[in-house]
Amino acid sequence: MSKTTATGTPTERAEDPDLGAAGSQLSTVPREELPNLPSLGVIGWARWFWRQLTSMRVALLLLLLLSLGAIPGSLIPQSGIDATKVADFRKTHTFLAPVYDKLGLFHVYSSVWFSAIYILLFVSLIGCIIPRTWQFIGQLRGRPPGAPKRLTRLPAYTTWRTGAEPEQVREAALALLKKRRFRAHLAGDAVAAEKGYLREVGNLAFHIALIVLLIAFAWGQLYKSEGNKLIVEGDGFSNTITQYDDFKSGNLFTTDDLVPFSFTLDKFTGTYESNGPNRGTPRTYQAALTYAKGAYGKDKKDLVKVNEPLHIGDAKVYLTAHGYAPVITVRDGKGNVVYHDAVPLLPLDSNVTSTGVVKVLDGYRNAQGVSEQIGISAFLLPTYTPGSETASTFPALDNPVLNLTPYHGDLGVDSGIPQSVYQLDKSHVKAYKDAKGQQLRDNLKPGQTMQLPNGAGSITYESTKEWANFQVVQQPGTTWALGGALVAIFGLAGSLFIQRRRVWVRATPGADGVTVVEMAGLGRSESAKVPDELGDLAAILYDRLPGAPEPGPADPADPADPADPADTDATSDAGSAEPDDTTTPDSTVVPAEGAEKQ
Repeated sequence: MSKTTATGTPTERAEDPDLGAAGSQLSTVPREELPNLPSLGVIGWARWFWRQLTSMRVALLLLLLLSLGAIPGSLIPQSGIDATKVADFRKTHTFLAPVYDKLGLFHVYSSVWFSAIYILLFVSLIGCIIPRTWQFIGQLRGRPPGAPKRLTRLPAYTTWRTGAEPEQVREAALALLKKRRFRAHLAGDAVAAEKGYLREVGNLAFHIALIVLLIAFAWGQLYKSEGNKLIVEGDGFSNTITQYDDFKSGNLFTTDDLVPFSFTLDKFTGTYESNGPNRGTPRTYQAALTYAKGAYGKDKKDLVKVNEPLHIGDAKVYLTAHGYAPVITVRDGKGNVVYHDAVPLLPLDSNVTSTGVVKVLDGYRNAQGVSEQIGISAFLLPTYTPGSETASTFPALDNPVLNLTPYHGDLGVDSGIPQSVYQLDKSHVKAYKDAKGQQLRDNLKPGQTMQLPNGAGSITYESTKEWANFQVVQQPGTTWALGGALVAIFGLAGSLFIQRRRVWVRATPGADGVTVVEMAGLGRSESAKVPDELGDLAAILYDRLPGAPEPGPADPADPADPADPADTDATSDAGSAEPDDTTTPDSTVVPAEGAEKQ
């Protein structure tokens, strides 16, 4: 068997008139035609713009711009995520802040330019997918094109002689190709077959999945809601906007979209490593909840752990933080209880050293009977170790000590200026003084009491509860986004690793009456898979058909008509093949020198 291939690039072979339809439509990528600029009108320019927008290079450019546009949203504080950080950034960067405002960098994902890139990419993908889909459907409904006139010009080619009749060869080739899952049919004196349609299926699936991802992302951003709530053990929560400590939502979100549910924090459990290099590392972080869906739902119990949220309808309840809330009791000079509550303190380090403020706003009167407000700065050490008075040495409540510093006067809560519940405005308050004239300050253990001077009352550290912070998230479209991502991965893998190729088997009687078999293959790109596969098919087909001896030096070996000058040129282009000593075809078909250089 002799082996020949033609030289030239894949584009040149596809445009060769000898290949005809055989070298075309291996891909559904639309052909781009250069516009006739001198004759362009309004419609022409619109058509040109549409072609550019739906081209692959513009789609990739838009995808790159979308990725680059998302970078400022990660590096610069966003008003929709943390307005406090944005305000701090404006104070510290007086020059950059106005520039960022004009560019919309404080709200990147809702800015005009980001939305424009998003919409253009969306339109580009749709404009690319629709024509390719219809074209691919047309290819599926049609048949593989017939064999080109000269198979020797294809990148993979082999030939041999056989004693079987041409009809027998074509029938055997048709059965073999169908068994190998080729779409095959008889076309004249040859069998035309094609395989690898899943490549285009994967390509289209990848683009459709990108559209699904874009829609799911937009849907989730427009209808999302996210809120945080700090809850002390024994307290409850109802899913209404007024119950949240902070809440943000998408532009199209309404209160009716909130999932109706409520829950109570029964107990928070936290355990920590007590020895070794990982001492203090959390081992268990879990919150025991009793929840009910709807206004009249039955109570159910569940555990919420880190990265293991509670699913209630479309809402997810995440456990995000934990701390301690000492129970404080404040009495006035007559011994009346004017305040009794658990006060959440904010952790400062990994050992849960905490700080906060106790504010007694109403009901307190001093020894003279004058109504005042009391503010108490609190500093909690869950595990106090002598010699370490400023920080806890372990996150658990092994030896809790609460440092209290009381003040009295006007806390400024009635001024109309918002203030943090964890900070104390000391501009209009006075510190209590002890007998030595020093600022009153004391360390208390659970059950101990601090007496205020001059019969002003007392402060008691009763016990310590634990609190947990929960984040309630509703973001529709996450399931669609996950499905789109999986489809995109598999579609991309299919488009990269599956090769669409065509195979032709021609059987014609030679000049001496012996059947000459020609096999050729054509792939979308240069790959060793096409020659290897063609070699395997040729070896199997040769084993099923009896061979025939090669003709003598005077006998014509070329099945083509010697009178055809085009065939003579093809023979000279491909190079003369030396007669083989055996009639057995080579199972490995490799490209010729010209094809290997492509």
